[in-house]
Amino acid sequence: MKKTAFFLLILIYSCMNLYSQTLAEKLGFTRNDKILIINNDDAGMCHAANKATVEGMENGLISSATIMTSCPWYNEIASYAAANPCKGFGVHLTLTSEWKNYRWGTVAPRNEVPGLYDGQGYMWKEVMEVYASSGPEEALIEGRAQLKKALDSGIPVTHIDSHMGTYQYSPDYMKVYIQLAKEFNLPLRMPSQTTLNNLGAPDYREICRREGILHPDYFIHEEFEGYSTENVAGFWTNYIKNLKPGVTEIYVHASAEGEEIRTITNSAAKRIKELEFFTSNELKELIEKEGIIVISYRPLLELQRKK
Repeated sequence: MKKTAFFLLILIYSCMNLYSQTLAEKLGFTRNDKILIINNDDAGMCHAANKATVEGMENGLISSATIMTSCPWYNEIASYAAANPCKGFGVHLTLTSEWKNYRWGTVAPRNEVPGLYDGQGYMWKEVMEVYASSGPEEALIEGRAQLKKALDSGIPVTHIDSHMGTYQYSPDYMKVYIQLAKEFNLPLRMPSQTTLNNLGAPDYREICRREGILHPDYFIHEEFEGYSTENVAGFWTNYIKNLKPGVTEIYVHASAEGEEIRTITNSAAKRIKELEFFTSNELKELIEKEGIIVISYRPLLELQRKK
């Protein structure tokens, strides 16, 4: 009887200790370590985005990227991701097509998601247009189709996030977002608690905890105020110097120089500078000096799937 009680106490203590561990500790680091995921959004959107993703991963500190499976240049980056399974590639769940002269539609058949199409035959340009014309049921169909397309292409998907935040700014769409993460057993990008509080959102982090879905501790959002083409290096240098212990995700839209990206978007100059900074010796020296550990989402994926 005493022996049984002793083992029960050990079990209870172990469970309490596991629950009190930080994400960093569960990943094998210390609670004081500063761990950083550098994600390049919009991979697959165009050739310039793909070129920057590969260059940033191979010659810089971009450690992760999320792919837009509905875009014209998807196949190029999908081939690279499938051929390089150790790289961290997720799916950039997409319900909008925001550029003036460069558009795309859905992965799911149009007759299954008619509300996701505008009058020109493409996805809507704005998030609020999606909410007004479609619904979470179509978001679920399209999200599944995008994830299945990536997996069928041989991409070892590490996580999901949301293009323009469409899956995150509405509680109904957020439920779909979390459902997709659970259904495909993937970590996800999650706003920081500060952001959720500012939005008056439900406690999505607690919901994810109950569902066994992992996400970084911190995610940049409000800090982007004042971010411009002129201060790319200064902005990121300051932000990285002030990282908190734990796991932080930052994201960029790095693109290679060229006529293509400059024709698509007026944010081209900023995107080009992001590639320059995230492949620079300046950043590499800063990361080393600050003792920051750069990872992809893969460790989170592996931890989540151990459960």
